[in-house]
Amino acid sequence: MSRHASLPVIELIGAPTDVGAGVRGTSMGPAALRVADLDTALRLLGFHVVDCGDLVGPLNPRQPAANGYRHLGEVHAWNTALFNAVLGSLSRNALPVVLGGDHSLAIGSISAVAQDCRRRGKRLRVLWLDAHTDFNTSAMTPSGNIHGMPVACLCGHGPMELISLSDRQPAILATEVRQVGIRSVDEGEKQFVKQTGLTVYDMRYIDEVGMRATVERALEGLDDDTHLHVSFDVDFLDPDIAPGVGTPVLGGVTYREAQLCMEMIADSGRLGSVDVVEINPARDVQNRTALLAVDLLSSLFGKSTLVRPTL
Repeated sequence: MSRHASLPVIELIGAPTDVGAGVRGTSMGPAALRVADLDTALRLLGFHVVDCGDLVGPLNPRQPAANGYRHLGEVHAWNTALFNAVLGSLSRNALPVVLGGDHSLAIGSISAVAQDCRRRGKRLRVLWLDAHTDFNTSAMTPSGNIHGMPVACLCGHGPMELISLSDRQPAILATEVRQVGIRSVDEGEKQFVKQTGLTVYDMRYIDEVGMRATVERALEGLDDDTHLHVSFDVDFLDPDIAPGVGTPVLGGVTYREAQLCMEMIADSGRLGSVDVVEINPARDVQNRTALLAVDLLSSLFGKSTLVRPTL
């Protein structure tokens, strides 16, 4: 992206909430990314960066699930605010980077991106970098934590409050999603993923074919009329290198694999919007995870060791 002659304005949108999660702490994620100097890292790549500050929403009431969903009203409020903020950013031809916050926020951000794609006549590709498929429904999970449901909600399987944010239901199609790094899927969720035909490149797949072939397949078919949205849950990474996340899972992506993934996405030249979510400073060591996330986001936006030919 940074190799292009004309660079978009990057707008940082903070969403400091953990209402969709089962563990407190991801509400501090946006601050951790700012402390790690994300804005400076992006400016050094030649981008004009505007920090839009943090959205305001309800506090975490810390209540049990009701009718299968935990904190549904609060999750809806945060996602509505984020939907409007991301849609506004895209209408200004900026590139929104959502600083989360838990991964339930992707419902709002991706609903906005999908609506904007329809307005512009563009195709959408969502690259979901995560340890989890996040394809649960209230019938499958006893916790009711909505950060385990955003992909299902985006595909139309969820409460009306969350599946009706955009101008179309469902907001996206499962065929528009590619998931990479998956290694934790609930039993009922496994069957639902299979039935729906979601494309998932799990850690076994990466082990067998390598990260290069995985990302090539995940990006296959992109063209000038495709908007690429990257939803980066930092638990995509192995907890040995990224301990400060909401739901760590052993056996994740290594540092070099992650760098290759980000650099290949940058090389595609199609990046149009980003979520970075689930950083939990309460579980971190000296902001190590946020610093790593900033390093990887720099690669996502074009930082490389050598000057490489543009596509």
